[in-house]
Amino acid sequence: MQFSRHLLWAINTLFAGALIYLTAAHAADPPRKSNGLTDVVQWDNYTLFLHDQRMFLYSGEFHTFRLPVPELWLDIFQKMVAAGLNALENVGGLTNPAPGVFDFNDWRALQPIFDAAKLAGIFVVLRPGPYINAETTAGGLALWSTSLVEGAVRTNTTTWNAAYQPYVSHIIDATKLNQVTRGGPVLLLQIDNEYSQTPTPNAEYFADLEEQYRTNGIVVPLTYNDPGERMQFVNGTGAPDLYGLDFYPNNFNCTPGALWNPVPTNFHQYHLSAGPDRPFYLPEFQGGSHDYWGGPGYERCRERVGPDFEDVFYKNNWASNAKMQSVYMFYGGTSWGGIAFPGAYTSYDYAGAIKETRLLWEKHDEMKRQALFLRSSPSFRKTDWIGDTNQTDASTRISSVNITGEDGDKAFATYLRNPDDGSGFVIVRQLNGTSTDRISFKLTIPSSRGSLNVPQYAPSIKLNGRQSKVIVADYTFGSSGSVLYSTAHIFFAGTIGKRDVLFVFGDADQSHEVSLRLSGHGTRARSGARVHYTSSHDGFTTISVLPQPGSKGLLTLWSSPTQLVLFADTVTAATFWAPAVRAPTTNTIPGLETFWQFGTNSTVLVGGPYLVRNATLEDGGRTLAVRGDLNASVPLTVVAPESVKAVTWNGRRVAVRGGGGGGLLEGKLDVNPGIKQVKVPKLTGWKFADSLPEVKDGYDDSKWVVADHTSTNITIGPAFGDGRVLYGCDYGFCENNIIWRGHFNATGFETGANLTINGGTAHAASVWLNDVFLDTISDFSAAGDANALFSFPPAALRPGQDNVLTVLQDHMGNDEGQNQKSDRGIRGFALVGDGAAHFSTWRVQGKLGGYTSFPDRVRGVLNEGGLFAERAGWHLPSFPIGTYLANFAERDLSSGLPGGHAGVGFFVTTLDLDVPEGFDAMFSFEFDGGTTKPGAPYRALLFVNGWKFGKRVGNVGPQARFPVPSGILNHRGTNTIGVALWALEETSVHPTLELVLEGILEGGVGPIATNNPVIKPKLHQ
Repeated sequence: MQFSRHLLWAINTLFAGALIYLTAAHAADPPRKSNGLTDVVQWDNYTLFLHDQRMFLYSGEFHTFRLPVPELWLDIFQKMVAAGLNALENVGGLTNPAPGVFDFNDWRALQPIFDAAKLAGIFVVLRPGPYINAETTAGGLALWSTSLVEGAVRTNTTTWNAAYQPYVSHIIDATKLNQVTRGGPVLLLQIDNEYSQTPTPNAEYFADLEEQYRTNGIVVPLTYNDPGERMQFVNGTGAPDLYGLDFYPNNFNCTPGALWNPVPTNFHQYHLSAGPDRPFYLPEFQGGSHDYWGGPGYERCRERVGPDFEDVFYKNNWASNAKMQSVYMFYGGTSWGGIAFPGAYTSYDYAGAIKETRLLWEKHDEMKRQALFLRSSPSFRKTDWIGDTNQTDASTRISSVNITGEDGDKAFATYLRNPDDGSGFVIVRQLNGTSTDRISFKLTIPSSRGSLNVPQYAPSIKLNGRQSKVIVADYTFGSSGSVLYSTAHIFFAGTIGKRDVLFVFGDADQSHEVSLRLSGHGTRARSGARVHYTSSHDGFTTISVLPQPGSKGLLTLWSSPTQLVLFADTVTAATFWAPAVRAPTTNTIPGLETFWQFGTNSTVLVGGPYLVRNATLEDGGRTLAVRGDLNASVPLTVVAPESVKAVTWNGRRVAVRGGGGGGLLEGKLDVNPGIKQVKVPKLTGWKFADSLPEVKDGYDDSKWVVADHTSTNITIGPAFGDGRVLYGCDYGFCENNIIWRGHFNATGFETGANLTINGGTAHAASVWLNDVFLDTISDFSAAGDANALFSFPPAALRPGQDNVLTVLQDHMGNDEGQNQKSDRGIRGFALVGDGAAHFSTWRVQGKLGGYTSFPDRVRGVLNEGGLFAERAGWHLPSFPIGTYLANFAERDLSSGLPGGHAGVGFFVTTLDLDVPEGFDAMFSFEFDGGTTKPGAPYRALLFVNGWKFGKRVGNVGPQARFPVPSGILNHRGTNTIGVALWALEETSVHPTLELVLEGILEGGVGPIATNNPVIKPKLHQ
């Protein structure tokens, strides 16, 4: 390996030296490859080709089922496109609730995803499973299959094939007409998720899955994501068309906060070993992290995987010559109901670029700065990796790029070069990628004018800690723009109207320099302490922008009828948007009219608004119509074609000035004052009823399911007992709360019960003998097993009579990976005591109807559990609480359960909202003042109009605030709010709950329909 490394360095050095002074001749592209089913999507060792055009795939993950309001999918898609992304990855799930039952209606439908993607102009990489991982229960497998399939899942067996193939057939039927070959948005389709090619039946399962897709109409390339550098499915049985590498360099632990792991340095070499004839694809690169029960919360995750993480780690991927990347997650959403696996709680915010509330933050800004550079730089789509260099390791040093200066030994650089046009890209970061030091240095880089020492006039290149920069050389833009080099970041480069536009940016406390040919007769910024111009004999003008800490705003460095050059500080640059303007040409691909590069290459720059969703030219090009969102009144700056004389914002005329000869248009966007007048009502008028009648004397469970199985397909068998299997899913109850009742005729010698209860990590289970509370147990291990001896108080036992041991357990979801067929239930049971009786009958109750007959088909199979309130429908909107058997009484939620006893009570109230039309409000429900620290021993389920949108575990944490989107929460009407409060101990608990306005915007995507059906309550045993 050492010999090969030095040989590679030598070859790269010679190759780089030979290229420095040569005028680039167009290099022939390598032979393209395809899957033999279509030539619409092809690839070579650099990139994908779509309709014969190279594309840099820059994508983000979004799971639509975690935002079950289809109208809001367009909101997320538009925010992704606004950040410069050209694709999204989406996983499927929750559509196969029972054997032979498929439900692709409402929020489970695929067609609205495809339609919204086309409207927004974003491609879809579909990842339908059957296994999706994604921190979902059983990794997204249909839960019934974890009980009914014999043997292992995800392997080539008769029972597994029979279980998954009908689901895949439905995916194919919904997808095949929406592929890019048919003018749709589906670009790629992934096979299953993160698996091993051994043993052989695993690979055969992949091969069968691929064959099913390929022979039934899926013609776009099939892909795979390998979790780490494991070389799985690179080739051989089950290998798809395109191999991809998953990588999460900062892992899934936000406890260290801003502490980073080292930046990977071997990606390019791994690509050469894993698939040098294919593009380097990162289908899952870290976009954040999920948090866990008792974890630090997502604010700590934002410290660990914030915009600086994107800046360093994503550009490090570019330096490895990756041309296909998707970040996981871009928008996380909510693991409502029973979606989550045991290692995650309700929030799936993931510290993504879009918060769970749908609000944007600085990660979105950084993603936009990166993605618009990629969109602006066609030459970056095809680059050769020349080599890495730093002063401390001679084995990696290349002669064509040299780092000098004060801190030259602390910098690291990678040189990429386009073999066709000679453009060069030097990606620099700190040698210790985790360092927070401030360093300065200079670079020697190759160019068409020979070796250049840059910057030439400004003091140095600086990195403020965890930063990365792309230094360009021989970079072209627009129709004739030419940059010799730039140490400033390129934000946008292209043509707007008749002008070539270059927009560069950098931190205000650093110096920046760009050397380019200025065209036309124009004006410069006033030279002074900040900006200097130096002309050279070869026609290039070098513009140096010197540090001015704290300065903000836009500088026009050059403006002529043919060229515009702009500079802004990093923050100001992020206030600009570059929406694609629909302008079909002879090269427009039918069906892709809204897509950048394939439908249009026309754009404008709009600075100031919180978000720009789209822009169109109207009135024969005289009016620019912009739509977007505001959170405050802001100055407006527009760069548009010369013909534009007027601007409208969300349909309203905006007074603008300037624009002569195609200059900047400036004005002001005034936010509607009503944005400050949205009222947040208090939650009052609570009604209460007991929700655990199962522990009361005389409760009749005769209609419950008798738990009498003596065998199971679930992987881990019972630990002890009498041979009966007490796993919930074996009886149709695979999620959420499950209640068990074990009957026995007491002899009087019983002193207790030995129980092992499995509910997954962070579960809890409470046990009663007859109507006497015994204890609550929980477990935080990966196994999720809790064993205890529950001692019987003598007064609780009733010798010679039927006694009932009641167990209420919290099912936290099935595991992912190797234990998807999880053993949730009572793994072991025995009465203790000499002469003790045996359990005569066990009965079990979970969600009303189980997975075959549950009545609420809109909210779906994972929404409800087995609490009496859920089975009776108390959580549903318009339930007749006031007349229901006089069970409900006035009682505030903060009063807790009567008498401070352990048990379950249900609290319900209504909430009226009146958010004016034209505003997009983001609300959350907050328990206990938002504390994230462990507190009172209770668990609470939050229901909003029948949807279970939160699980609060007061003595574990960290989640106390639960966002609920519009469409679930009715912003213009009455809402039913329910809380199932489970007190875990004989201790008073006093939870509080209030509604919080997280943010409000003027704009949005338009009216949001509510889908909160009133299901006729079924008063249940």
